[in-house]
Amino acid sequence: MDSWKSYIKNYQNYLKIERSLSANTITNYSFDLQRLCEFLSEKGISETPLSISDETVKQFIYEVSKQVNARSQARMISGLKSFFNYLLFEDYRKTNPMDLLEAPRLGRKLPDTLSIEDIDRLIGAIKNENDDTNDYKLSVRNKSMLETLYGCGLRVSELVTLRLSDLFFDEGFIRVTGKGNKQRFVPIGPHTQKYIEIFLTERNKLSIPKGHEDTLYLNRRGKGLTRAMVFTIIKNLAVEINLQKSISPHTFRHSFATHLLENGADLRSIQLMLGHESITTTEIYVHLDRKHLTQVMRNFHPRR
Repeated sequence: MDSWKSYIKNYQNYLKIERSLSANTITNYSFDLQRLCEFLSEKGISETPLSISDETVKQFIYEVSKQVNARSQARMISGLKSFFNYLLFEDYRKTNPMDLLEAPRLGRKLPDTLSIEDIDRLIGAIKNENDDTNDYKLSVRNKSMLETLYGCGLRVSELVTLRLSDLFFDEGFIRVTGKGNKQRFVPIGPHTQKYIEIFLTERNKLSIPKGHEDTLYLNRRGKGLTRAMVFTIIKNLAVEINLQKSISPHTFRHSFATHLLENGADLRSIQLMLGHESITTTEIYVHLDRKHLTQVMRNFHPRR
């Protein structure tokens, strides 16, 4: 399997340097390849990345399809196609063994959203929690984080990497580093800005280790938060208010986009704020509220 390790390592460097993909995306792509390597080892198949046949790949996908859902299967097929396309691009192979494989058809999954009342209840459930060692109010940090997730429509990875130097309050914007390290400026309203400013007074109480001075949201030890920690905070709040929905940080982002659309914002503006590369991705929000679409028809169609 040494040849696989070598080509996978080169592929990871390609994804990082030439395609500027995030560490999370590279990890996901690598996991799929590792799974393929384990399959080959279990079956005693000695094919290399340069010699593996479409029949072997089909057999692998068939085995995997028994264990994962259609969405995971489609993602895996996409990841493997990307790897073999890289080998084609570098002239290591002449054909892609994935070419004749089609991903399963997926229905477009509409994202869960929260009502404005639900968001208020979640934020209202944050308890006044202090860290005894330095009186750092975690409640103030958590309220600021949720207000920023909802107020600016951020991904959780964008939230935890937000820096003090990304805050341009005088201009009414924050600078966000999204997928592929692409930066965009997102408007920030006075309400969200107020909660960040309140939090900054708490942040000043922390002893911040070197390397974290510019990170906005910190844990009680003065280091950056993890994505998992933000997930846990939100899950616990949902339990606290007995919210009968499975939610995550991304639910706040979906709610941001849906509420903007319902209140008359145009798709192009929402696309820019969310940092979607294609407006097709943003169009999913059009399907969320039929009542809103009916109202648009009544208000704007010439034969209403």
